[in-house]
Amino acid sequence: MGNLGEPFRAYHPGELMKEELECRGISQHKFAEGIGLSYTILNEILNGKRPISTDVAMLFEAALGVDAGLLVRMQTSYNLQVARKDKKLLARLDKVRKVAAAL
Repeated sequence: MGNLGEPFRAYHPGELMKEELECRGISQHKFAEGIGLSYTILNEILNGKRPISTDVAMLFEAALGVDAGLLVRMQTSYNLQVARKDKKLLARLDKVRKVAAAL
């Protein structure tokens, strides 16, 4: 059981794909070559340092059968979760809400 006070951690779709490759015993280098993607870009996606684009999600779907729509939705959810923790954005949103309330 987890601690209820523990903050939720955003889950990048690349993490799911990294686990999928590991479970299937497929090396990142071999996979990148097989789908025509540079190893660096693939590695950055798998380590959550680069977003999954629609095109890359479709490459993953073609190669591994993982639904591209799921990956794109996961990326959108991840982006929103990260944005909701961005202090500068939160301050800006607060200002916008105050302005909108005065309209």
